[in-house]
Amino acid sequence: MRLKVELSRRETEVAHLLAWGASKKEVADMLFISTRTVENTARNIYAKVGIQKATELCVWWFCTKHNVPVSLDPLKRTFVAVALLLIILPKELTGNGDFFRVGRRAQITRIAKTTGRRKGENDYNPFEVCSYD
Repeated sequence: MRLKVELSRRETEVAHLLAWGASKKEVADMLFISTRTVENTARNIYAKVGIQKATELCVWWFCTKHNVPVSLDPLKRTFVAVALLLIILPKELTGNGDFFRVGRRAQITRIAKTTGRRKGENDYNPFEVCSYD
């Protein structure tokens, strides 16, 4: 992947939209050009940058335009992975908060999740059989 690449104005527009997740047809509709033109422009961008896939285009775009580092130090990557694991793991081990412990006993009670409203005395149901007392 080449980081120092000069793209034309149209190539920059297409790369921007593709990097943000637009499909080639959506890019064509937004820029009022044909889908074939978008495909050719994307092919030229891929050749200039030295990439093969749209995901690589996203990585290239954010690394060059938003100053995201291309590769982090392996020690930093490990630290970030461990930090995220420590954040996510407790929630996964406890069942995502659906269970909670009651007192000191080992009993586990499930939280009831209800939806809708309860039927009251004054609720009118036209399909209910009328009873005259």
